[in-house]
Amino acid sequence: MIAIRLPEEIENRLATLANKTGRTKTFYVREAILEHLDEMEDKYLALSRLEKSGKPWSLDDLEQDLDLER
Repeated sequence: MIAIRLPEEIENRLATLANKTGRTKTFYVREAILEHLDEMEDKYLALSRLEKSGKPWSLDDLEQDLDLER
């Protein structure tokens, strides 16, 4: 179980949405997390790999490595 604090404005928007649709606030929080979790995992995995590579990559390096021409 996770408990989070939201800014009052977000809490109010969430409550309004839940009231208007007959769903729970938990439903919408879960949907938002599930929709964005894959994207966040990909982003942080990519950043982690870049930090661990030890070598900064330029566009020229990538193109040369992939044998691409401009």
